[in-house]
Amino acid sequence: MRSLLRGGVGWLVAAGVSVVALWAVLGTGSRAAEPGGPEIELKPFAQGLSQPVHLTGDGSGRLFVVERQGRIRLLSTGGSVLATYLDITDRVLSAGAEQGLLSVAFPPDFAASGHFYVDYTAGSGAGETRISRFTADPANPSRALPGSEQVILAIGQPYANHNGGQVAFGPDGMLYIGTGDGGGEGDPQGNAQDPYELLGKLLRVDPRQLPVDIDTHYAKGLRNPWRFSFDRATGDIYIGDVGQDSFEEVDYLPAGASPGANFGWDVMEGNHCYPPPGTSCQQPPAYVAPIAEYPRTLGSCAVTGGFVYRGSQVPDLSGTYVYGDFCSGRIWGLRQAGGAWTNAELLQSGLSIISFGEGDDGELYVVDYGGAIYKIQRKSSAKPSATPTKAPSPTATPTATPPGGPKRGVVPAVARD
Repeated sequence: MRSLLRGGVGWLVAAGVSVVALWAVLGTGSRAAEPGGPEIELKPFAQGLSQPVHLTGDGSGRLFVVERQGRIRLLSTGGSVLATYLDITDRVLSAGAEQGLLSVAFPPDFAASGHFYVDYTAGSGAGETRISRFTADPANPSRALPGSEQVILAIGQPYANHNGGQVAFGPDGMLYIGTGDGGGEGDPQGNAQDPYELLGKLLRVDPRQLPVDIDTHYAKGLRNPWRFSFDRATGDIYIGDVGQDSFEEVDYLPAGASPGANFGWDVMEGNHCYPPPGTSCQQPPAYVAPIAEYPRTLGSCAVTGGFVYRGSQVPDLSGTYVYGDFCSGRIWGLRQAGGAWTNAELLQSGLSIISFGEGDDGELYVVDYGGAIYKIQRKSSAKPSATPTKAPSPTATPTATPPGGPKRGVVPAVARD
């Protein structure tokens, strides 16, 4: 079992605003915080998983882990695998590093309806993104019915990368879907800014009404929004959008924001014109700048969006958006103070942070692509005794040649036998 991993903090104003010295960084190795600063550590929770990419609850207190090859595992409160809840490896395309079964979302009425939703890639070559509905087994609460699949939305992919992959229910009861720009370097097909394309968008659909209505994009101008989340206390949206070559960014919309926001890609990368260097550009209409960005230095390569902490075990972390980087393993905290967004490094974990997870109690977890899950908790007096081994990294910015495969577009809702 891996030992506890610990760190301290140092808050800085994000996205190029002047420095706000809330807490001081005391070095690049071991860190300490001034009194009142949130000090965290990671407690081993589960291990022995196969390429886990997502963790979530279903409203009952249970935890579910998505494995990229096509399985959803049900975990006990102690972190052991109780059952394989769903196995759809027979239809999941996982040949590419960014393909596979990528997330699961349980609606607010799951206990009554038994329906839940997944995002996965299917087909061959570049394949397609499928958003499908499955049904829990009414005779066995520890499993779902693989044959109950109903595809509610399918989007052809021109490349094998930048598939997005997150589905999540918002406080309005609607299903939100994050789609990447379709892949290739620099969005060569211009999908993210194209109002007629579903790629490079944050979509909002009502899955209870089929076929789904996707005439209006909730937001556009996204490159690869691998993970986004809603603040369970406020309904605000936070999006970790993976950058191209230079900058990773965190985007934000307040609760109740009207559809139409434009996060800038592929005109902007973070707060900067794209492509660099020395280029000038005109910000697109309805442009919304990121609330935080960081450069690809010190081993960073891909932002992993997280959650606003609303649990009870780390009170000093309350209201802080916790996110990280896949390659460097760094974990940051982001929050508003005095009208400005402030950002702090909380921990250097040494993990391949593929995702964060939130339990029904608001406690947060870190998903390590190497096969383990850690729970974020308040720092104790225990000292780490080992450094975890990083797992192989998926490519953050592939430049693949488009393989043959389905064209982009919407597939009408169909039922799988």
